[in-house]
Amino acid sequence: MGAAVFAAAFWLPPVGVLLVLMLICGLALWEFYGLLDASGIPHFKLVGLAGGWALIAATWFSLLKGDGVPHDSDWLVLFATVTVIFLRQFPQKNNPRPLVTIAGTLLGVMYVPFLLNFFTKILMQWGDSGGRWMLVYLILVVKMTDIGAYFTGCTFGRHKLIPRISPAKTWEGCFGGVLAGVAASCLFLLVSRGRMGVLPMSLGDALVLGVLLAFTGIVGDLTESLFKRAAGMKDSGRIIHGMGGILDVLDSLLFAAPAMYAYVRFFME
Repeated sequence: MGAAVFAAAFWLPPVGVLLVLMLICGLALWEFYGLLDASGIPHFKLVGLAGGWALIAATWFSLLKGDGVPHDSDWLVLFATVTVIFLRQFPQKNNPRPLVTIAGTLLGVMYVPFLLNFFTKILMQWGDSGGRWMLVYLILVVKMTDIGAYFTGCTFGRHKLIPRISPAKTWEGCFGGVLAGVAASCLFLLVSRGRMGVLPMSLGDALVLGVLLAFTGIVGDLTESLFKRAAGMKDSGRIIHGMGGILDVLDSLLFAAPAMYAYVRFFME
């Protein structure tokens, strides 16, 4: 999977990267709506999927010219998606749970495509080549956090983090994951010689981003665990053998991507 990420980051043409993002969005959102199905929560799956794809595609093409200027396409698409969800609800005469239906559909859109769309912004905001390096950095730090938390928790874990959400996670694993994320961030700084794509990166940036991405990655992991526990499911899907579904791999990245985008926009530009 790591080799596939690096191959996609540096060899796929821009349109190919867009198609990969839309494929990941569709599969992850389908899995989320599957969690709602398991929970008995009605929703408009096709409307949510269409809105998610439109959000990513609109953001991609609005930033394609590479002028670095934020555009309004994302919130316009979100407004259109919300409107269509309400319009879809209006003709349903026999649905006794309209609030739940609308809320479930909107939660899927906000949880998967809205958060995943920050991948698109990272890729396109600072140029295609620079954005790909930033995305590699994001995945490296967050996944090293996951790996560090796993091995530290298995070796030293004694005190449960939030057992009602994720019984296996411990405070020791959490701290070990953060340390692993910071170490990965500093290693990237050393190898890249102080560059994150087209932007300069200082030791302070590496330390802050290492902690920030590790923490938000853990939040994302716990969030998906909460959803799965509410649905009574161990994994979100079965696409990836031994790991579960796309959401099981993507969960920690969904919250980390907006955090990284915000930090880079406000503190590194």
